[in-house]
Amino acid sequence: MSGAQCCENPPALNSASGNGKVEEFGGLSSYISGPANSKAAVILISDVFGYEAPHLRKIADKVGAAGFRGVVPDFFHGDPYVPDQKPITEWLKDHGPDQGFEDAKPVIEALKSKGITKIGGVGFCWGAKVVVELSKHPYIQAAVLIHPSFVSLEDIQAELDDMCPPELVKQFEAALNANPEVDSFVKIFSGCSHGWTVRYNDEDEEGVKKAEEAQKDMLDWFVKYLN
Repeated sequence: MSGAQCCENPPALNSASGNGKVEEFGGLSSYISGPANSKAAVILISDVFGYEAPHLRKIADKVGAAGFRGVVPDFFHGDPYVPDQKPITEWLKDHGPDQGFEDAKPVIEALKSKGITKIGGVGFCWGAKVVVELSKHPYIQAAVLIHPSFVSLEDIQAELDDMCPPELVKQFEAALNANPEVDSFVKIFSGCSHGWTVRYNDEDEEGVKKAEEAQKDMLDWFVKYLN
């Protein structure tokens, strides 16, 4: 499922943003943050606006500060979605989550080759579907979905967020709870628009507070399962 909300409030991309560095990783240009000697890594998979979004890189820096190797690959190969250039449906024909799933595999292998033994994945909007597909196989050991798109109830078996409304999130929670072998944590943030954790307004105090709360929940989850 994708729609207008996926494309609203695009970030001002900045290739120099973040405290980490950009290097080729698993065949993809990637933003890297965190200690090089870490045995645990988190792959951050962006929304349609790609890996140069400053707030996304800020989250990667938080992941790195928590002791993980944070990796933000450019799954769009230098071609993130640019509003008004083409319809999102046309752009998605060349940048489907299914291709992101395939492109993630060499990144995972590259992490393992550097001594990483545990890997988590967090997906935002578009990236959530990629993380879901990775979690269906033993590629990652922990998964976090934040304002997901394209994710169906079958994959799993906020009032203003029409892409993933509370009713659907509650169905996700019920499906997860039905499987006693899967630990899960579900939280609904009320009054948030789609993309709120990476496309918030820095001057919106309440928006920043909610984004930071969600980011802390994400880090706590990875600390629980990757350490």
